[in-house]
Amino acid sequence: DQDILLHYPYQSFQYTVDLLREAAVDEHVTSIKMTLYRVADESEIVNALTGAIRNGKKVTVFVEIRASFDEAANINWMDKLAGEGAKVIRDLPELKVHSKLILITRKKQGKSERYACIGSGNFSESIARIYTDHALFTSDPAITGEVRRVFKSLEDGKKKPKYKHLLVAPHEMEKKLLELIDNEIANAGDGRNAYIYAKLNGLSCQRVVDSLYEAGQAGVKVKMVIRGVCCLLPGVEGLSENIEVLSIVDKYLEHSRIYIFCNDDAPLIYISSADWMHRNMEKRIEVGAPVYDDALKRELLD
Repeated sequence: DQDILLHYPYQSFQYTVDLLREAAVDEHVTSIKMTLYRVADESEIVNALTGAIRNGKKVTVFVEIRASFDEAANINWMDKLAGEGAKVIRDLPELKVHSKLILITRKKQGKSERYACIGSGNFSESIARIYTDHALFTSDPAITGEVRRVFKSLEDGKKKPKYKHLLVAPHEMEKKLLELIDNEIANAGDGRNAYIYAKLNGLSCQRVVDSLYEAGQAGVKVKMVIRGVCCLLPGVEGLSENIEVLSIVDKYLEHSRIYIFCNDDAPLIYISSADWMHRNMEKRIEVGAPVYDDALKRELLD
């Protein structure tokens, strides 16, 4: 009926598990596709996928075995799922699959419906208790159709489809981010409201840093929360007086990625798996999802 935004750990990760469990037993669900980067030691996610396979659903899983410190565990999960009958794709040459995606296809009376979960964090019950992350649940055909394109691209390893709604790396995300920043610069030049807010784990992509400096000098108000590496110097006279950067180190590890662009007071808001770093823009499969629901936009702005 409407999009749902979850904020872990303040809201339960169990909703994600329940989504997969319900899909596993729904007679009309035909397929589940999912990316796995890190999972819990006793994973209810994997158990739900196993149940879906045993109930005759077609399950395709992209397991990134090069997730640092989780390589052995991911190989074990890959073998378990493959042994149950899942189609498991283990890696892509020179690219890490870092996106956080679920796509469920349901067919009823000859009509296909798709449901997607797009997140900033891993599908892991243990991590969701100590990392802050966001996840968007949606059945919006515009978004789920593009999530389907991402999975098709992952499966054939060749296609580079175009996306109107999603921000997808490595093919388009950096280019679109620079265009969004340029739009704020143009609006500031025309005397309109212009701001950029971002919450990230790291900022080191040089082209993005240079573009943010240009935005600040053009009068765009830039505010960022960056937990880790930040290669931009805020508050420097003649360079970045309009740029403010905070780092939050607190009870939970700040892991969510949120991008907000004023867009002449019609804010464009995304949650994403990607930081603004070279490795995310060029060497990883990443996905950012637009938030279109007005109530959810207000929640993220607040």
